[in-house]
Amino acid sequence: MSPYLAGLRAKVGSDLLMLPSVCGCVFDADGRLLVARHGDVDLWAAPGGGLDPGERPEEAVVRELREEIDVDVTVRGLIGVHSGPEFRAVYPNGHECMYMIAVYGCVIASGTPTPDGDEITDVRWVTEAELPELRMTPWSPRVLPEVFAWWRGQRP
Repeated sequence: MSPYLAGLRAKVGSDLLMLPSVCGCVFDADGRLLVARHGDVDLWAAPGGGLDPGERPEEAVVRELREEIDVDVTVRGLIGVHSGPEFRAVYPNGHECMYMIAVYGCVIASGTPTPDGDEITDVRWVTEAELPELRMTPWSPRVLPEVFAWWRGQRP
């Protein structure tokens, strides 16, 4: 949890917070998407996280992927911005959040995806056909088909 969010939580407790966030949809040369198992909820999703005060979304996605999976990415473009009932989460500690997620298409510039062992416990590359095999966050089935369609449109 960022110092900013910790400060908010100190004031509002576990009440619902609306939070801007980012998601980095990283593709490999074979068109597979990198997904990460989020340890706090034991669900798969594309990696990402919240913006820090004063941070641009594109900077946040680069920072989050470096922190969570130890890779530097090149942002290829904004895929979409999403929110709604599927983006509401209640964490094991009782904290409630509703996310508005800016979803970015990315490629690895350097590094090998390695989970941080804290927020992220595992990573793997998947095809669109493999997505139903994973226990995913409620928002992933709504967003990831659009992500794969965007990637197909990016390829020469």
